[in-house]
Order: sequence, then C-alpha cells, then structure tokens
Amino acid sequence: MLNELFQAVGILSAISAVLSLLMVIADRTIANYGEVTITINDEKKLTVQGGSTLLSTLMSEEIFIPSACGGRGSCGFCKVRVLEGAGDTLPTELPHLSEEERRNSIRLSCQLKIKKDMKIEIPEELFNVKQFRGVVARIRDLTYDIKEITIRLLEPAEISFKAGQYVQLETPEYELADEPVYRAYSVSSAPSRKDLVELEIRRVPNGICTTYVHDYLKEGDAVTLNGPYGEFYLRDSTRRIVFIAGGSGNAPIKSILSDMAEKKIGRKALYFFGARTAKDLFLQEEMKAFEEQLSDFTYIPALSEPVEEDNWGGETGLITDVIDRRLDTGEETEAYLCGSPGMIAACIKVLTAKGIPEERIYYDKFA
Repeated sequence: MLNELFQAVGILSAISAVLSLLMVIADRTIANYGEVTITINDEKKLTVQGGSTLLSTLMSEEIFIPSACGGRGSCGFCKVRVLEGAGDTLPTELPHLSEEERRNSIRLSCQLKIKKDMKIEIPEELFNVKQFRGVVARIRDLTYDIKEITIRLLEPAEISFKAGQYVQLETPEYELADEPVYRAYSVSSAPSRKDLVELEIRRVPNGICTTYVHDYLKEGDAVTLNGPYGEFYLRDSTRRIVFIAGGSGNAPIKSILSDMAEKKIGRKALYFFGARTAKDLFLQEEMKAFEEQLSDFTYIPALSEPVEEDNWGGETGLITDVIDRRLDTGEETEAYLCGSPGMIAACIKVLTAKGIPEERIYYDKFA
C-alpha cells in the first residue's frame, strides 16, 4: 500500500513537472505579443518585442537595472515603478515588496513579463550605468574558496564609481548556463584606479557564476560587466566608523579604506572581520598597512572556530560577541556592514543596543 502511495506521488510530481515545462515552452514559442512600447519617465520610448522580462528587455536596450541575483527573483533589487501595463502582482514578487511598495506600483522587473504597452519610472542615475568590456589581467587565490579577479577595462577604458559600489559580471554560456547570466560583485579596488576593476569572488557550491570564475575563467580571457550600482558608500560626516564584514564581504570595505587612505580621511574607524578559522583570513598585511596609513584605524579579526594549529591569540567567538565586547558605545557612530542577511540582522541588533540608530547603519546584503 505504501509503495503504491509513493508511486502515485511520483507520477503526480512527474506530470506536474511536464506540465510546467510545457507552459514555459508554450509561453516562449506560441504566445506572440508582438511589438510593444515601453515609456520611461514620461520621456524615453522604446519599441521592443514582447514576451521577455522587463529586466532582460531593458538590458538589451543598454538600460541596466540592479539585480544582485541575476534575475532569479531572490534578491529583490530590481525594483521599478510600473504605472501602466503590469497586471496583477505575482506570487514570486510578494516576499520582496512591502505594503507601501505595492500601493506605489513597485514591481520586480525580473519577474514581470512585457505583454503590452508599459509605462515605467526608474531613477535617472541608471541612465549613467554603462556596459564595459575588459580582459582578465590577474587571478590570485586569497583563500581556498575566494579568488581576486583583476579586470583591465578596454571599452570604455575607464569607470567612475564610489568606493563601496558594485558591478554586475557576465558569465557566458557554458555547461551550467544555457544563456549568459549576470551576478553582482562589489568592487574592492580604489575609485582612483579608473582603468581596472578588482573583485573578490567566493565560491558558492553549484553557483553558476562562481563555478565559472573558479573553474573556467583564465588570465587573458575577455569579460563583460556593467555598473556601477549601489548606495553602499561612506557618508560625509565626522562620526566614528564601524565596519563589519566576513569572507568576500571584505571587498567594498577594502575599497572604502583605500579611498580613505588616498584622501587622508582621518576619522576614527574600527573594522571587525569575522572568520571561522585562520585559513579563512586573507589580506592581513594589507589591513596592517591601513593601520599605518590611516591615523585612527583599528583592524579586529575574530575567529569563531579556531583550531589548535591556528595558534590564534586574537579575538574569538561570533563576530556579534566580539563587537559587544569591543564597542563601548554607539554615540556619534555610523556602521557599514557587508555579508549574509543573517549576519547583518544579528549585527544590527547588537549595534542598535549600543545606541546606533538604524538610519545610521548602512549595509550590503549578499543574496
């Protein structure tokens, strides 16, 4: 009886999978939406072929909407205001939209298909985002699972960005991707190096882009990227700074520190960097150099699970515990966090308890 039940469930699952596949094929091949018009900010009009997502359609017209997850609907970054032609909000959009955003006609452009004329609003600064072609000048291992990729720009030959911002790197078709896909990576180089972009990319198991970078990308390869994007950058104030990161979350912090050193910004700053064991630490000499270059900067690495061979004499425990011990008060302090959503949520709880208001806590979540 139990075997029959399992067989029935298996058959139903197979039927559902086949029906889903047929619906996708039908939508791509049978449905013909013809040419439609997208009106942007009441000024710019695009005539495009209907049927694709708003995100990919705009990208084909060289209008780049931020999308940290590459259009999978998991990051919630690709929001645009759709005034006409959108239809009902989709279930895949709901987790990323607040009640106020839904009332204001905000939609996820990666989930919204263009089926008829559409009227949208996007921030004007996105018209300044460009697509760049470059070549991989250097690849080096920072840890066993993080690579630093240095890209020399060719066309255009220079990029202007704020320290802390990110770009979207294209992964071409290969065995894990049947079409080119984009993923967001923070720039780790200083903005003064306009001719290159440096990225720190951590391997994600079965990740389409990180697998390509770690196993296929080689020095001398041509690459495509677009940007810059993001609101994660150092605010102009005199407050003390608290930086918090782990793993490749170091990238935008390193860019900001480089910029501070070059501009001789002397604000008091603490950098809490969390890792499991000593093999997860990297760029330690560079961080010590920042302590020499910046007048009041302290780097505080911490290991949550040090092993005997680490011979570790520094801070231990969860990074939130270390922050709680080392940070006296949040008065006249602002914080910059980069890492996983879970890490950021835990750190915000500690920081607000120390007296840092949430409006002075800036963060860059890795989706």
